[in-house]
Amino acid sequence: MSDSRAAMVAETHIATVFFTGDRAYKLKKPVRTGFLDFTTIEARERACRREVELNRRFSPDVYLGVYDVRDEEGTVCDHLVAMRRMDPESRLSALVRMGEPVGGPLREVARRLAAWHAGAPRSPEISQEGGRDALRRRWSDNLSETVAYGLPGAEEIEHLVLRFLDGRGPLFARRIADDRIVDGHGDLIADDVFCLPDGPRILDCLEFDDRLRYLDGLDDAAFLAMDLERLRAPALARDFLDRYAEFSGDPAPASLRHHYIAYRAFVRAKVGCLSDRPAVAREYTELALRHLRAGSVALVLVGGLPGTGKSTLAGALGDRLGWSVLSSDRTRKELSGLAAEQSARAPFGQGIYDARTTKETYARLLDRAGKLLGMGESVILDASWTDAVFRDEAAALAGRTHTDLVALECRVPAEVAAARLRARRGGPSDADVRVAEAMAAEAVPWSGATAVDTGRPVDACVEEALRAVRPHGHAHHWPRRPQMAPD
Repeated sequence: MSDSRAAMVAETHIATVFFTGDRAYKLKKPVRTGFLDFTTIEARERACRREVELNRRFSPDVYLGVYDVRDEEGTVCDHLVAMRRMDPESRLSALVRMGEPVGGPLREVARRLAAWHAGAPRSPEISQEGGRDALRRRWSDNLSETVAYGLPGAEEIEHLVLRFLDGRGPLFARRIADDRIVDGHGDLIADDVFCLPDGPRILDCLEFDDRLRYLDGLDDAAFLAMDLERLRAPALARDFLDRYAEFSGDPAPASLRHHYIAYRAFVRAKVGCLSDRPAVAREYTELALRHLRAGSVALVLVGGLPGTGKSTLAGALGDRLGWSVLSSDRTRKELSGLAAEQSARAPFGQGIYDARTTKETYARLLDRAGKLLGMGESVILDASWTDAVFRDEAAALAGRTHTDLVALECRVPAEVAAARLRARRGGPSDADVRVAEAMAAEAVPWSGATAVDTGRPVDACVEEALRAVRPHGHAHHWPRRPQMAPD
């Protein structure tokens, strides 16, 4: 353990910190930057008092108060923040680097952050700063401020950001309606969390600009998750956000998690650029890009003739990714007032398989998918997709919702499909060999679809499908929303 009582001085670009005994004293520098002005004693005093006031929300026993600084004649010449001194070896970042177990402290940080968010101030002004337009503006500002540095991947980042924001209006509206926008911490990184025997202490919230502290609670938590991943601890990052979601009862989709992590990473990339640390800036940029790719919202069409295994592939792919799977067979039965397993067998194009019901089925599928896509949920649609008209309607939906469209066509030899259909017992599909032959005769070739040979084991088919759905890899996808805590 280091000597936590040795006298020392540390400097940042806006403050000087004096350490002596079990105390730390922070003196604001008389500087002006693009985001603050400490050039007058009055401004520095206001900043000191604001820092203590805001940080006592998280660690009241650390921030002791504001002290006067007097000259030799006893005149107040400045002010400083008095704090309880923290042992640097108890920093969360240090413990993570050393491989120490930090699951307990992280769970407590998640609990405390969620507890603060639950009762944090809210107002129309706060909600506005956490909405989609404000987020777009901050992204735009950060991208503009880094363009001169030529960060690799910046153009793709901008494309993915705008695509996500443009298509997720309902999601961001719901976040505001559900009071998810709060006056939070705003700068939660592992360096500023100290793990003490009686619980963690959270320091150094963002105090110089209230608007930057007004944010979605998930955005607040995502900052620390991003920082943990930067420290090569992605499992801790995932677990921390899972615990935050559990304590806050937040049903946010994985895509929003990824987006906020990417935003926080790119903010750090900008800081790396401005502080002339190009390697750091590139590292954060790569992290942002990985999460934006993983968080891209997708509409996946899994199709093929009866007996080709499209429902099996769609279900397995949905399980692997944690995405919603909507089935045309089940939707058709629902529209007809039938139970999913209830037989409605009929010749091709007749009964509940006539043209009118088929059109209604696809319209209902796409309507449901559109609502989910707008809420940031990727969707897998399990249907035959043998009619080009319905495929065009799905493509139009993907365009309207600024969503990635992926088409997968399941294929096996006709005799294999026929054998499967003869062996089928029960299930929502009523297709038999004759129906399959009739559908094959009328099917329009599916140009642009990725053909998947479903005569192989399911796992092999899923891996091939994943390469089409996530061409950059899916290792960083966080597959399932965490289970909510019981009431």
